[in-house]
Amino acid sequence: MRCDCAWAVFAASAFLLGCEPVGSDEPATAQLTWAVGETPAMSRAEFDQLMRDNSNWGRWGADDQLGTLNLITSEKRRDAAALVQDGVSVSMALELNKHKDELNAYPFEHEIETVEWEGHQWAGDTYSVSYHGFAHSHVDGLQHVAHKGMLYNGLPIDSLTPEGTEHLGIQNVAANGIFTRGVLVDFPRFLGVDCLPAGSAISVSDLEAWEEASGVTISSGDVLLIRTGRWVQVAEQGQWDFTKKAAGLHASVAAWLKVRDVAVIGCDGISDVIPSGIEGLINPLHELVIAGLGMPILDNLDLEAVAEAANERNRSTFLFVGSPLNVPGGTGSPLTPLAIF
Repeated sequence: MRCDCAWAVFAASAFLLGCEPVGSDEPATAQLTWAVGETPAMSRAEFDQLMRDNSNWGRWGADDQLGTLNLITSEKRRDAAALVQDGVSVSMALELNKHKDELNAYPFEHEIETVEWEGHQWAGDTYSVSYHGFAHSHVDGLQHVAHKGMLYNGLPIDSLTPEGTEHLGIQNVAANGIFTRGVLVDFPRFLGVDCLPAGSAISVSDLEAWEEASGVTISSGDVLLIRTGRWVQVAEQGQWDFTKKAAGLHASVAAWLKVRDVAVIGCDGISDVIPSGIEGLINPLHELVIAGLGMPILDNLDLEAVAEAANERNRSTFLFVGSPLNVPGGTGSPLTPLAIF
């Protein structure tokens, strides 16, 4: 759904940050609930209550390993497979970054070695990557974030060892992968701009406004993908300190994600808006979603090509396929998710 629309405060902020409005001669029809820099504050007590009110602990049993991936049923997979019409697949992964910069503190290390063995010449690789952070496309597993010392479903974080623990490890996701309906919410296209200014907070009202305009309802078992236009802004302006300012979802969206029974969220950023509006917490949505809901998060996706493919077809849904590396006890993994139209 393309909505070339202009609007007031948000558009002014967009100009300042290099996110130019599209179709500025059109009447205003859509804007985000909160202007940049007006992310609502939430106290730590309110945050803790939000965690308690929306916990999935025990929902699928005391020994559950999958969290919200339980919502991807066989029927959901069959329905998702039926979305394939053109047979076109689009990657949503960034190229692994080998260069250290402001964004990438831990570059991907890659070394090729050639050898002769048993009459042949061979080439092989050694890979090394510390993928959590702001640079590499990856999935955050259920061991990645704790709330008050407890991981999802009450597993103490101090039970983790350097080798990991198999309980809640990423191998549980790798066993069947993620195969379900993907829903792309392309906020820049919806609002008629190149990108959301860094620091833009997305609310439940914004998600529901997109649903009403697109005719798509985000539902149980979906992978919800949020495009902010981050890589457009990077291309135009270069990297900035992403730990200080990033567009993303407000922490209050966690309750809505539970009501809708979303299986996975992902973003071209890290899903959390920064600043978060909660003193002392940079990524409260990560904590609420991973530790509370038992929901994996996909960080640092490249959603530019899939946004173009979706726009060309005037559709926002597709078959989503992705799987992490099968690492027993892993806290997550690099991955290359695919959108298949």
